[in-house]
Amino acid sequence: MKLANPEQMGFSGERLTRITEFMQRYVDEGKIAGFVTLVARKGNIVYFDKCGYQDIASKIPISIDTIFRIYSMTKPITSTALMMLFERGLVRLEDPLSKYIPQFKKCKVLGEAGRLLDLDREILIHDLLDHTAGLSYGGYADTRLPVDKLYDQANLFDPTITLEEMVLRIAELPLAFQPGSKWLYSMATDVIGRLIEIISGSPLPDFINDKVCKPLGMKDTAFLVTSSKVKRLSTLYGKGKESDLAVLDEAIGGDYFKTKLYLGGSGMVSTLADYYRFAQCVLNKGELEGVRLLGTKIVEYMTCNHLHAALLPIVMGITPMPGMGFGLGYSVMMDVAQSGMMGSVGLHGWGGWANTHFWVDPREQLVGILMMQYIPSGTYQVTNDFRTAVYQAMIDG
Repeated sequence: MKLANPEQMGFSGERLTRITEFMQRYVDEGKIAGFVTLVARKGNIVYFDKCGYQDIASKIPISIDTIFRIYSMTKPITSTALMMLFERGLVRLEDPLSKYIPQFKKCKVLGEAGRLLDLDREILIHDLLDHTAGLSYGGYADTRLPVDKLYDQANLFDPTITLEEMVLRIAELPLAFQPGSKWLYSMATDVIGRLIEIISGSPLPDFINDKVCKPLGMKDTAFLVTSSKVKRLSTLYGKGKESDLAVLDEAIGGDYFKTKLYLGGSGMVSTLADYYRFAQCVLNKGELEGVRLLGTKIVEYMTCNHLHAALLPIVMGITPMPGMGFGLGYSVMMDVAQSGMMGSVGLHGWGGWANTHFWVDPREQLVGILMMQYIPSGTYQVTNDFRTAVYQAMIDG
């Protein structure tokens, strides 16, 4: 990987090495198996490093070619795909969801004492993109809402069902609240994936591959891992009964090799190099190396806060995220001090369940990406430490 001169990009080369110092502690202390990191500014990569293992037992080193389960970092890609259809006039953000999936017209809201309430208004496409539709993630999100139990009982993540079947199951469940009245991180982007299939006439994996991944040269980003790439898929680790670094999913078998359920909210795998190409395209406001996915103003619209004051702060599970808003597929930094994180107003990005993380800082023309495989996210302060290490290395401005 070709690196630019850090000083020419406004970084201290010596201070950039502190990124590895920050991150390597987690490996040395046996908290994570390994990581890869990338920092780019003004379209130039200024720092890349790797440490630890892709698989501890077999001592396979982690590398730039390691394939990671990116989970919710799938969401910005899927949201981009839908907005490409929006650009072509094939869908409007104010359209009711029932226009495309009629079963959602009869939705009810789960009220107090289990009462089912009529909708004040229908779910709109915009509600899906900014997570105000009233859908849930069930127990996965630890929101502790009454509707979560119903989501869990519906077995929505059954890999033997199709995306169409899953979304129809969701349509039968009550909403957690009236559409547009609250913010709740949810399976809305999975519903967006089904919308893409209905509107485009193509299976979700095909549409995203043909319209996003291939044009951007993201050759290892997909919903399935082919047999030729199995050896590059990282083992997934997390907290187990006997170890804090237990194997949760080996690099063979599992849903990434055989599934009928392609999840637009969490179903993709990718590499550091691939996801950097996507993130740089976002920073460039929809263009990379002469390939344009979205118009400049469309990207600006997606990456600004869409939530009014009554919906803030956004809350992940039961944890508030002060200073942060949400756009169409991205969190958005609105107040640096309140957020408690390094960055700039307007910074946007997202992360995945296994502690993959990326952000784009338009003010500083900066991209940061961290890839690792440890569940659940937020177990350690690794993503915040990475961001701090990046910003402390900046010496201009």
